[in-house]
Amino acid sequence: MHTENLEQWRHDHVFEHDQKKAGEGRTLAVVVLTAVMMVIEITAGLVYGSMSLLADGLHMASHTFALSIAVFAYIISRHLASDRRFSFGVGKINSLAGFASAVMLLGFAFIMIIESVDRLINPVNIAFDQALLVAVVGLVVNGVSAWILVSTPHNHTHGHNHSHDHHDHNLRGAYLHVLADALTSILAIAALLAGKFFGAGWLDPAMGIVGAVLVTRWSFGLIRDSSRVLLDQQGEERQVAEIREALERDSSDRVTDLHLWSIGHGMFAVEITLVSHQPLTPDQYKALIPTKFNVVHATVEVHECS
Repeated sequence: MHTENLEQWRHDHVFEHDQKKAGEGRTLAVVVLTAVMMVIEITAGLVYGSMSLLADGLHMASHTFALSIAVFAYIISRHLASDRRFSFGVGKINSLAGFASAVMLLGFAFIMIIESVDRLINPVNIAFDQALLVAVVGLVVNGVSAWILVSTPHNHTHGHNHSHDHHDHNLRGAYLHVLADALTSILAIAALLAGKFFGAGWLDPAMGIVGAVLVTRWSFGLIRDSSRVLLDQQGEERQVAEIREALERDSSDRVTDLHLWSIGHGMFAVEITLVSHQPLTPDQYKALIPTKFNVVHATVEVHECS
């Protein structure tokens, strides 16, 4: 058989990762906004002697770095999309970036708790008026950044060589970083107002602890979801059961082994072993898999039962 006759049975694993995603440009815009706000807060903290602003500026610096990782993940995915060293494409790079962002968020939350406890024990003087002004500006910037990310267009197409942005852990990680920034700005404003008008200076570090707890909760959620992809966790039981039922329906065919796992945001691979008295071709079995699961790579092993 000539090599050119085999082409109809071959396929790549690019899955449109070589195309620029909407999340890439929007995340880059958020990086720029966050970096500008970082410089403003750090400068204001040094000029006005406000440790709270300086700490928030350093917090923005860590998020600028994390968001830069997200942009890098998009870029490297495009450049490596056709690299055959990746068995099922580069879809997991975005999940890896999301996982890394979540770990960075946990580190930030830990630092927030330590610093907040220290301020409860050793209170510092705060320039309330200047701190409030910069905190409000920071909240506006975070709100704009969150809107940029959450309004990113989603691609819901199905089938081979299509991707699903609504499961983009990289984009979700970037969004959670911005959300964490917005949360700390809101808590800071509330605490600064209470300190300015009611003398409740202790609320500033107390709100820091509350914010750290919420950030930790978001981080664990993203770590859980992204690690499912990174560790090739079996798909949900209802998904596996539905695929099994579709393959066995109206026949004596029986599925003896079925593995379904994610190879990127919204994309799945499946390996199936069947036993049949009158076996169909592998392509016929693949056609029975519900398209809504967006299985982009399927391996079917068929055994004839005498």
